[in-house]
Amino acid sequence: MKYKYQAKTLDLSSGGKKTVVLHRENAEEMNLSETDRVEVTKNGESRIAIVELTEEYLEKGTGGALSDLTREMDLEDGEEVTLTPMEKPKSVRYIKKKLNGEELKENETREIIEDVIRNKLSDIEMTAYITGLYTRGMSEDEAVDFTKSIVETGDTLKPCSGHVVDKHCIGGVPGNRTTMLIVPIVAAAGLKIPKTSSRSITSPAGTADAMEVLAPVSHSIDKINEVVEETNGCITWGGRVNLASADDKLIRVREPLDIDPKGVLLGSILGKKKAAGAEHVLIDVPIGKGAKIQGLEEAEKLSGEFMSLGERLNMDVHCIITPGYDPVGSAVGPALEARETLKILNGEKVSEDLREKSLKMAGILLEIGEKVKKGQGYHKAKQILNSGKAKEKMQQIIGEQGGNPNIEPEDIDLGEHSEEINADKEGRIHYLHTNDIAEIGKIAGAPKDKGAGLYLEVEKGDNIKKGDKLMTIYAESKRKLESAVKEYNEREPLEMEKVILEEYTPQENPEVKEL
Repeated sequence: MKYKYQAKTLDLSSGGKKTVVLHRENAEEMNLSETDRVEVTKNGESRIAIVELTEEYLEKGTGGALSDLTREMDLEDGEEVTLTPMEKPKSVRYIKKKLNGEELKENETREIIEDVIRNKLSDIEMTAYITGLYTRGMSEDEAVDFTKSIVETGDTLKPCSGHVVDKHCIGGVPGNRTTMLIVPIVAAAGLKIPKTSSRSITSPAGTADAMEVLAPVSHSIDKINEVVEETNGCITWGGRVNLASADDKLIRVREPLDIDPKGVLLGSILGKKKAAGAEHVLIDVPIGKGAKIQGLEEAEKLSGEFMSLGERLNMDVHCIITPGYDPVGSAVGPALEARETLKILNGEKVSEDLREKSLKMAGILLEIGEKVKKGQGYHKAKQILNSGKAKEKMQQIIGEQGGNPNIEPEDIDLGEHSEEINADKEGRIHYLHTNDIAEIGKIAGAPKDKGAGLYLEVEKGDNIKKGDKLMTIYAESKRKLESAVKEYNEREPLEMEKVILEEYTPQENPEVKEL
C-alpha cells in the first residue's frame, strides 16, 4: 500500500545513508518500525530509505528527509512524495545464516553486497554482517565471492596501456607513508600506478589524509583517468569514486567497532586493486607487538591467503613481511607526514627507515612490472629518487590533482599549539609503543585536524640524557594539546632502560622478507 506525505527537508546528515523520519503515529498506521524500509518516490524517481521515528520534530502527515536523501532527490519543503513500505530483503536471512556459522553461497554473498549498494540494509544489519564475518570467519570461496561482488557492483578505472601495478599496506604502524614516495618513483620509471587510497580508519592518518595536505584527493573516475594518463600515477581517495563502493559503506560500520575480519580485509584490498585495473600488486604485511599482525607465522599465513586469492582473481600478488615494532619515519599526522615525504623527495637526510622501506618496495614493483631484471629494482628506484626525477614526478601529480606543484615542506602549516616532551631521566630507548603513539596523535586531533599529530625525535636504541627532546606534539586547539600531553604522561609510550650503551644493534626487528 502507498502513502502520500508532504516532504520536510532536515538539514542533518546520516553519513550517506538514505533516511526518512516519520511521526510515530504515521509509522504505526503504515505498520512500520524503526529501521524498516520504504521506497520514496517523487515524479517517478525512487530511492530506498531507512525509517527513523519521532514524536517531537514532525507533524503527522509529514515525511522528514535527511540531507543525504534531500540532495539526491532534489526535494523541497512541501513537495508531495509517495512512501511505499517494503519487506525486509532476503539478504537479512543470509546475514542470520552467517551469524549461525554457516557458509554463504555465491548468490547469497552477492545479494548482501547488492543490498548494501542499494541502501536496503540498515547500519544494524550491516554491523551484524561484519560481526558474523569476524566471529565466524570466511572460507576461501566466500572471500572470492565477496571480492568479486565488491568489484562487480562498482565502477572500474579505464584500462591503462602497459603494466599496471599497485601496492597496499594492511596498516597498524604509525607514519608508514610509503605510498607517497613509491608512487612518484614507480611512475617516473614508466609504470602505471593508479593509487586509490583510504582515509584513516583507526590511525592518526591514512594516505589520502596526508596527500590531501598537498593536493585535492576527491576526484571523479574521469579525472583520475586523466591524471594517470598524464603522469602515470595518482594518489586519490577511493571513497570519492564508485570503485568497490560497497566496501566503503561497510568501512563506515567497521570503523566504530575497530575490527577487520580477515576475509573482508583480503577482499577489500584486492577488490579495490582489481577495480583500479592492477595486474601486479605488492602487499606490505608489517608484524610486531603494535601492528595488526603479531608474529611471523601469522604473517606468512595471511600472505599465502592474499596470494592464493589473487591467483583466483587472475591477479599477480606479491607479499612482503616488514618490521612493524616501531613507527616508520618520525612524523605522525597528515601535515607532518606530508612534510616529511617532501623532505625525502628533496633529498634531505631524514627518516632513513621510511626512505629505505619505500625504495625496497618501489624496487620490487619495478621488478614485477618488468621494468628491470630481478635484483636490480632497489638500485633503479634509488637512482630515480636521488636524481630528482621522483620529486619532479610528484610535483607533476600534485599539479594535475589541483595542488600547488611547487609546495615545499616549510609551506605546510602545522598545529598552532605545540609542546616539546623532554626526557626526565637518562637511559636507552628500548621500545616505542606504536599503539600508544597512534592514540596520542588521534587525541591531539589527527587526522581530522590536518596539522595535529606528533614528531618523534628519537628511535629505538638511542642513548638519552635527562632533558633531551623526545617528541613534539602538535594540535590545533589548546584543549586538544593538553589532552594529548596528559595521554602521553599516562601511557609513557617511549619505554626506556636505565643502561646506556655505546653501540646498539637492533636484534628484534626482522629484515624485509619477500614471499
